Amino acid sequence: MRPAELVFVPLGGSGEIGMNLNLYGHAGKWLMLDCGIGFDNSSGATDVIMPDPLFIARQRESLVGLVVTHAHEDHLGAIAYLWRHLRCPVYATPFPAEILRRKFHDARILGDVPLHEIPTSGTLSLPPFDLRFVDITHSTVESSAVIIDTPLGTILHTGDFKLDPDPLIGPVTDAAVLRACGQKGVLAAISDSTNATKEGHSRSEGELRGELLSLLGRYERRIAVACFASNIARIATFIEAAKQLDRHPIIVGRSLLRMIGAARRTGYLGVFPTEVDPREIGYLPPSKVMLICTGTQGEPGAALSRISTHDHRDVFLERHDTVVFSSKIIPGNEAPIEALHRRLGRSGIDVVSERDAFVHVSGHPAREDLRELYDWTRPRIVIPVHGEARHMQAHAELATSCGVPQTLVPFNGSVVRLAPGPAEIVGKVHAARLRVEGERLVPV
Repeated sequence: MRPAELVFVPLGGSGEIGMNLNLYGHAGKWLMLDCGIGFDNSSGATDVIMPDPLFIARQRESLVGLVVTHAHEDHLGAIAYLWRHLRCPVYATPFPAEILRRKFHDARILGDVPLHEIPTSGTLSLPPFDLRFVDITHSTVESSAVIIDTPLGTILHTGDFKLDPDPLIGPVTDAAVLRACGQKGVLAAISDSTNATKEGHSRSEGELRGELLSLLGRYERRIAVACFASNIARIATFIEAAKQLDRHPIIVGRSLLRMIGAARRTGYLGVFPTEVDPREIGYLPPSKVMLICTGTQGEPGAALSRISTHDHRDVFLERHDTVVFSSKIIPGNEAPIEALHRRLGRSGIDVVSERDAFVHVSGHPAREDLRELYDWTRPRIVIPVHGEARHMQAHAELATSCGVPQTLVPFNGSVVRLAPGPAEIVGKVHAARLRVEGERLVPV
């Protein structure tokens, strides 16, 4: 990086879904946005993998900070593993900051990491970068787009988002701030590509709630519902369903307990209906039970996998009980998910997934969401990230059709010069993966 240039360097999340790690460089300084994990099931086990930060770790004295856009594992899950290599301040809004505190405590680094809590819609100055957090809807609370002002122009880093008019919990997307940013002038938008091949708008969490309440009311015996643990609005829908159906919500899974604890601490979930300890499920009539479980992706150690193999210490399901997977099938996880469904089916348990009913809405922008965003912000450059090659290419073509003057598709390790002059890939840096082995990180 030359001091007079403004560059963007993705080390993870470009050409793949997950493991997001993005760098912005100018005037001899670097800013990092997000640092997440992914999962690899190719070995038959589930390995935690993450970007190799070697490029930035070698110049960590120039790293002014690590900013977290939201609380999903593919955006913050690697920080506890990699912080010792980075040694930089970490900045997050209250909910992701609470999740990070719990992770840092588990990793025995809580007292070492300078973790700074930023208000939602707050501002932050990390010269030569001035940042503004912008409320934007996603499938977890407190997702933020980040406006980054630099001497060479303004960058809009969307993070993961959708334009949901009824997110149930938290504010709607702050369109006024994004429009004002567009009127001021946006040099480049670095933006989520996950659903760039899908027409229309992503459907609303509020729309889904009514469908789920209707669906869950059809079942007479035990119901187990599963969603991503960070989807606080979906958990709130299940709690509302339990209340309306006169069932007891029973939380099963450590990650759910952690997320619910963080949501309560930061004011996003109130008091549940009467909670029941999982060990007491056998004392309840089947019609009074609603299990809220982890394990939508067939993870071996998650609650649903252990229930399906009759290996859970406290919780069981029986013939004619129902499991509703309120989630999508993430590409790459098809095999473990199918295996989980088959195990449940062999026990006579009814399985309902996105293939059978309207049980899930995506947290990512479909093509109309992207068109609306670019109508508001009018960037001169669009850089697609967070997607496989086909998603990013479709995103670039859509941005061109919206009148964006220039698009550029990077991959992990690309050095993209944003200014001065037209955007261009001007180099390549080390970009690889690390895998967790016990307490060690080893190259993949």
